[in-house]
Amino acid sequence: MMDNLRAASNHVVLKIILGLIILSFVLTGVGNYLIGGNGDYAAKVNGQEISRAQLERAFSNERSRQQEMLGEQFSQLASNPAWLQQIRQQALSRLVDEALLDQYAKDLKLAIGDDQIKQAIFNQPAFQSNGKFDNARYLAIINQMGLSADQYAQALRKQLTTQQLIAAVTGTDFMLPGETESLAALVSQERLVREATIDVAALAAKQSVSDEEVKNYYEQNKNSFMAPEQFRVSYIKLDAASLQKTPDESEIKSWYDSHQQDYTQPQRSRFSVIQTKTEADAQAVLDALKKGGDFATLAKEKSIDPISARKGGDMGWLEPDTTPDELKSADLTQKGQLSGVIKSSVGFIVARLDDVQPQQIKPLAAVHDEIAAKVKRETAIDAWYKLQQKVSEAASNDNESLQSAEEVAGVKAVETEWFSHDNPPAELNFRAVEQAIFNGGLLGDNGAPGSNSDIITVDGDRAFVLRIAAHKPEAVKPLAEVNAEIVEALKTQKAQAQAKSQAEKLLADLQAGKGADAMKAASLSFGEQKTLTRSGQDAVTQSAFSLALPAKDKPVYGISEDEKGNVVLLALDQVRSGTLPEAQKKAMVQGITQNNAQIAFEALLSNLRKEGKIKYGAAAQAQ
Repeated sequence: MMDNLRAASNHVVLKIILGLIILSFVLTGVGNYLIGGNGDYAAKVNGQEISRAQLERAFSNERSRQQEMLGEQFSQLASNPAWLQQIRQQALSRLVDEALLDQYAKDLKLAIGDDQIKQAIFNQPAFQSNGKFDNARYLAIINQMGLSADQYAQALRKQLTTQQLIAAVTGTDFMLPGETESLAALVSQERLVREATIDVAALAAKQSVSDEEVKNYYEQNKNSFMAPEQFRVSYIKLDAASLQKTPDESEIKSWYDSHQQDYTQPQRSRFSVIQTKTEADAQAVLDALKKGGDFATLAKEKSIDPISARKGGDMGWLEPDTTPDELKSADLTQKGQLSGVIKSSVGFIVARLDDVQPQQIKPLAAVHDEIAAKVKRETAIDAWYKLQQKVSEAASNDNESLQSAEEVAGVKAVETEWFSHDNPPAELNFRAVEQAIFNGGLLGDNGAPGSNSDIITVDGDRAFVLRIAAHKPEAVKPLAEVNAEIVEALKTQKAQAQAKSQAEKLLADLQAGKGADAMKAASLSFGEQKTLTRSGQDAVTQSAFSLALPAKDKPVYGISEDEKGNVVLLALDQVRSGTLPEAQKKAMVQGITQNNAQIAFEALLSNLRKEGKIKYGAAAQAQ
């Protein structure tokens, strides 16, 4: 099975998978990955239980990811229970795959050392501030998860072991030099061709089309001549920004007084700690400190917490919300004060209060302009909501026009030009507004103008009330309107048929060795030789590379079509190997191995699923 993993960890898909696995621990907690279930499980993988809590957490994460990715479309999809169940099953499938990979890694006896765990923690962006590891941030995050440092390290070790499983076979896939060179020669191959073009436009100009042909074409292709549904809309726009006014000083002062907590920095304390496994070790550390021992030196020598030990025990600045309960209960109040031996969930600790910063409140002068902007914006929003209510009532009470709504709003309604579903006016190019216009709810009988819309809020600070002023249903354009278009289409069809017939006869003559006379009679000749490469995506290049290899001094002929619709005769004179720069050659090989990696990784998971005993519980279907 290891052979199926070749080059797997290089593939970008797998790197994303591994990144998401690690990130899920940092942002959502891993406690439920470390404890068993209570019988109400989602699945059992070879006897290992995936609990309901694990599934709910994974489902919630995936739901949030989909919401961020899909934006406004998410609400519509999420209203469908079947779609949500599909997302739930995808989340469960990933949990099952993670369990299978973890078990397989254990079977192979893969292991991660303590130094690797430390480095992974130091490198985790979620634990960094300004690009550097922040011990206080690290402790605060894992405390919020309800985890100790040991528990988090255990979960991280599990994920790094799975990553090692993939990395173990990273370099096993390769291409032999001969294979690489042969493929490079094929990819960089060049073909030398000459072209003779039959001008379809010139032939079209000589064609004649009868009225009967035009009529028949029109009847057979009416669906091609549909005029789209069209609208003219009258609308009133309410914009909160237009209602902003500069607040007076009393308003600013009142805001500051009622929101003073927003400008308050709570008291912060800075602690240093030494963590030990046993109470005796902690007491020995405390005795050494009381005899004048250096705290930082002892922390580096004795502390079993690698993070704080690295910094001489320093935990950085902690606010009340991020201070562990053990430190709070030590009741340290004086700078330099030592705690006694403190029992904690991770063993025993000795702590020292290094410094205290008292609560600080920013003065009004320092935040005056910021508050003024907030008051200005929120006052406008309040006025905007009140105006919306008044305009909505007016539009509802006078449902035959926008006149009453105009009077209340203090602005005149704007009327658009005609537009269709594909080209709404930029001013109305909002999903909610377009839905109101196009869903038929504002049309009266037989497509006549109907009622005013409700207030439609967009972007949080703008709103519209509108009505359809005029409407044209989708309809077939009359023949007179499209007659010239049909005539040109028929002429082109006839010209293309004539050009293809001529090209086929010329091709037969060229292949029979009578091409010179035939080409001369048709007033055609091949142009200068061109060099084509496989990178060309046009039809002529694709046709040239589909031709058989020519013999020496004996061209191979074919037919193609250029981007203008002209018919092109091709003469392939020579095929030669090109050169591929080393960088492109390397990228080609990497692309092939990465593609193989993705296939191999899926094959591994498929085998593990097939061989594993997977049993799904009731929680797998719970909503």
